[in-house]
Amino acid sequence: MRGQSGGQSGGHSGGHSGGTTGRGRPGGPVRPGSRPGAGKGGPPATALLGEDGHVWLFGLHAVRDALANPARRLHRLILTPNAAQRLADALGAGRIDPEIADPRRFPAPLDPQSVHQGAALAVDPLDWGGIDGLVAAATRPEGPPATVLALDRVTDPHNVGAILRSAEVFGAKAVIAPKRHAAPESGALAKSASGALERQPYLRVTNLADTIERLKEAGFLALGLDGAGAQTVGAAAVQAAGRPLLLVLGAEGPGLRERTRSVCDALVRIESAREFASLNVSNAAAVALFAATSRQVVPGFGRS
Repeated sequence: MRGQSGGQSGGHSGGHSGGTTGRGRPGGPVRPGSRPGAGKGGPPATALLGEDGHVWLFGLHAVRDALANPARRLHRLILTPNAAQRLADALGAGRIDPEIADPRRFPAPLDPQSVHQGAALAVDPLDWGGIDGLVAAATRPEGPPATVLALDRVTDPHNVGAILRSAEVFGAKAVIAPKRHAAPESGALAKSASGALERQPYLRVTNLADTIERLKEAGFLALGLDGAGAQTVGAAAVQAAGRPLLLVLGAEGPGLRERTRSVCDALVRIESAREFASLNVSNAAAVALFAATSRQVVPGFGRS
């Protein structure tokens, strides 16, 4: 965003930058006989692979948590002997038989720079459905008010993975992003999320601004992170005690798009102790989530 994302997170969102909870539902049908990543000049590890739409997850944490998620549709598991030993508990469920591979000739179609730790798993993307669950959460009287994140064109999978991880730690109901110009579910995103991708709903919507408007109608207060915000995110969260919050973060550099800014109820900033006020979007998201879930006056958050 400008200032904090552009300024604080690159602005805060971008400089700083939902929906249901629980595990996702598996994606669409898979074409029989197709092999993920097959074909000349196979697709990169960070993208959906082939017409079957498989995603290659890699790394011990990402693979273990996907194996433990009953909603994940599994297709092919490749392990080195060492990784198979370390994942023995997850393999005990017998959901899929692994292919044991020589670590010197690991056959998964991953980018050569991928730190796969000897584990790769081809899966269908998760389908978390629409935002109806978030709308229901906004009107539910019991429990603390919901917090949801909306990412405006945050395309880096490592940032989105880290944001999912923070969202799960702080109890957010979901992370929302547009279907286009946003990081897709991928191996790099899953590894950065360190298991949170299997737990934290990552909802993709056709039009982010329209989705924000719908959540506002359901009672959410939409706060856009921007270095030029008149209030701190902490102060705004305190004043909104009892209301569900939607924290909107933009891409690092450009920050929130004009229409996204226009549909937010207010623009808020993360207060900096010094003149340097640039935060990575994933760090900005974590700070904003802390402020939203604390809902109390603490240094750096409760002041306007």
